[in-house]
Amino acid sequence: MAGPAFRAAAVRVRVPATSANLGPGFDALGLALGLYDDVVVRVADSGLHVDIAGEGADTLARDEKHLVVRSLRTAFDLLGGQPRGLEVVCANRIPHGRGLGSSSAAICAGIIAARAVTIGGPDKLDDAALLELATEIEGHPDNVAACLLGGFTLAWTESGAARAIRMDPAASVVPVVFVPAKAVLTETARGLLPRTVPHVDAAANAGRAALLVEALTRRPELLLAATEDRLHQEYRAPAMPQSVALVGRLRADGVPAVVSGAGPTVLALTDEGSAEKVAALAGPGWAANRLALDTSGAGVLPLAGAGRDGAGGAVV
Repeated sequence: MAGPAFRAAAVRVRVPATSANLGPGFDALGLALGLYDDVVVRVADSGLHVDIAGEGADTLARDEKHLVVRSLRTAFDLLGGQPRGLEVVCANRIPHGRGLGSSSAAICAGIIAARAVTIGGPDKLDDAALLELATEIEGHPDNVAACLLGGFTLAWTESGAARAIRMDPAASVVPVVFVPAKAVLTETARGLLPRTVPHVDAAANAGRAALLVEALTRRPELLLAATEDRLHQEYRAPAMPQSVALVGRLRADGVPAVVSGAGPTVLALTDEGSAEKVAALAGPGWAANRLALDTSGAGVLPLAGAGRDGAGGAVV
């Protein structure tokens, strides 16, 4: 049986940073942020060449261990077979190990690029299958759902399959991220979580997560109450005491603030009038960045000098 055919032209994929949990929505809620990695993939005659600029340029693997490459390979298997060679160029802007979804961005970039360079790829791997594949690689759907869909997402699993819905966050919400210099491994942060929690805490989080959907989409004035968490942030404090302390200081000042994902970045959900003031509250040791909301999610962009569809000829 013949294998797939591939486009001769390179494809460029752009993927957004994401913040998961958002306080009470543990492993379920996610928000796409206007900070992006770009990945360019071209099918080559042979071999594997990986080039990396920006975040991780000095530390990431440039072989089959690279997460983008592993995700490409996994997607190609589902699409019918591997190309003879690959050239992968990564321009990384999302900080690594900071709770801003860098691994989800790499996974989504790889599987979207594999689909885009495979002729007939969208018919073989539709958007629902992309989410399921990304979740399988990542292990949970919250970040990958926000990365793929953009906006504000609610993700869950049903009969073993990943599902997600996308909502439009209120346009007045302005995210500010406080990024520390030191990373924290997701495995370390997750390992601090208890196997069970008090029923009263679970009930409180359920109510706050439901409120957060209303607050983030229609009533941002409720965000301070809606972002209260009892399930994960305090348990993770030993791995990121400065982050949890900053969340406490911001919230004491009336700023809706949470640990972003597994941390240690802190996310504040502000508005146009207060974003600059909030960004100045972190103090030394933090890089405060005001970001836009991403409403488009991951996608294929044209390459300079390429045709409108970036297609070109086919190779087998």
